Formats: sequence, C-alpha cells, structure tokens
Amino acid sequence: MEIEFNIRPIESKDYKELISMFKEFAAFQKMPEKMNNSEEQMKEESDFLKGFVIEEQSGGLVGYATYFFAYFTWIGKSMYMDDLYVKPEFRGQGLGQKLIDSVIGKAREEKCKKVRWQVSGWNKNATDFYRKLGAKVDSTELNCDYWL
Repeated sequence: MEIEFNIRPIESKDYKELISMFKEFAAFQKMPEKMNNSEEQMKEESDFLKGFVIEEQSGGLVGYATYFFAYFTWIGKSMYMDDLYVKPEFRGQGLGQKLIDSVIGKAREEKCKKVRWQVSGWNKNATDFYRKLGAKVDSTELNCDYWL
C-alpha cells in the first residue's frame, strides 16, 4: 500500500515536530551543537518563518523546506531556500523534489528572479540531486557568519 503525502505551508502547530527535524538535520550536517532554535523562539519569530512541510496522510511530518526573501543587487528580488530536509526513511520517494518544486513555485508566484541555496560539499547525493534539477552548483563563494 502506497503512503499518501500532503505538502502545505508551515503552521504553528508544526513547531514541535519541526524542532525535532531541525535537530535531526543538524546532526546529519555534522553540526548538532549549532541547532539552538526552540518552539518559543519560533513562536516569537513566526513572521519570519516561511516554508512548507510534507506530512503523511496520518498527520506526521516527514520533511520540510524553509525559505526567505532576499534582494541581490545584481538581479533583484530572489528567494533563499535555507533548508530542505526529508527524514531518511522517506527518501527516494520523490518528496525532496516535491518540496523544492513547492519552493520554486512560490518564488515564481512572487516574481522572484532566482532561488539560491547551499549544499555541503561532502553531500554528493544532494549535489547530484540539485544538478539533475538544473541548478548550477559552484564553489565561488564562502559563507561568512557574524554571530550576535
């Protein structure tokens, strides 16, 4: 029997499950110590939290994608996809494709010029997936973070 999935925008009722998946994703990225978000913080900052979740018909979340709007001086209004995550046991079913299609669709709807995201250099599966989508994966720029 095939499991049915639903993709929808993130809602406040998702925060607890999202925090759990954020922790899973941080561990997968080999940086669990960097995940410091909380349900309370998400509630306080809810105006800034944009994205989609993918849920089983039974209601449990199995993945998410988050994004925010950005303005790149050379091209204009754009979207930055911060995270794309599907739980390991649900990978290989096209769910990542559905999530990124939702983000790209939203960017088109909002008349963005491009969608940008990052991929870890060691994550060959993700890099291959993004290249198959037609994304240009380069190593021109490095991250710069200034922590407050």
